[in-house]
Amino acid sequence: MAVTKERKAELVKEFGKNENDTGATEVQIAILTEEIRDLTEHLKIHIHDYHSKRGLMMKVGKRRSLLDYLKANDVNSYRTLIEKLNIRK
Repeated sequence: MAVTKERKAELVKEFGKNENDTGATEVQIAILTEEIRDLTEHLKIHIHDYHSKRGLMMKVGKRRSLLDYLKANDVNSYRTLIEKLNIRK
């Protein structure tokens, strides 16, 4: 259910400035998106898992905040990111 270490490293490499740039907003959004997709698949099977549902809602809210921050500071980066990650806005 959690994102593997290898997958996180791929996301950091793809969205970060270098392979150690884990704090970049784009990287954080990409990792949260991956976790959200995994939790969504989990909740399709386990409908009554309310604890995971709460965790999903918290991750969605965190991603929303980071997207708002990115949009306010760098619109071009925001647009390319939502296109790459296939996020609705």
